[in-house]
Amino acid sequence: MEERSQNSYLIPANTKKSQLILGFFTPTDLVIFVVGCAVSLILLLLLNGTNNLGLLVLLMMPALISTFLVMPVPHYHNVLQLLTNIFNFYTNRRIYYWKGWCIYERFSSNDK
Repeated sequence: MEERSQNSYLIPANTKKSQLILGFFTPTDLVIFVVGCAVSLILLLLLNGTNNLGLLVLLMMPALISTFLVMPVPHYHNVLQLLTNIFNFYTNRRIYYWKGWCIYERFSSNDK
């Protein structure tokens, strides 16, 4: 059996999760969700007695969109963060150089 020394630490994979509300949400996520649900509730109260399914879905759109944005997805905090990362990747004029795991630092780009 391999014995570990006293000074080696194992960092758990979910260390950031403990900083989130209910393990999933940031305060910004909760604000987005509450505002979306409040807007939908106000619209439903203003236009009560609606028998039209299309109008009902339209009135529920703010709540549905805000729920979609804060919904957790695997390997990302939520859809809003994923969309922000995709937007930043494609709008910033940066050049990304892929080095891979087997690149030798002693070779420069001119030594191809």
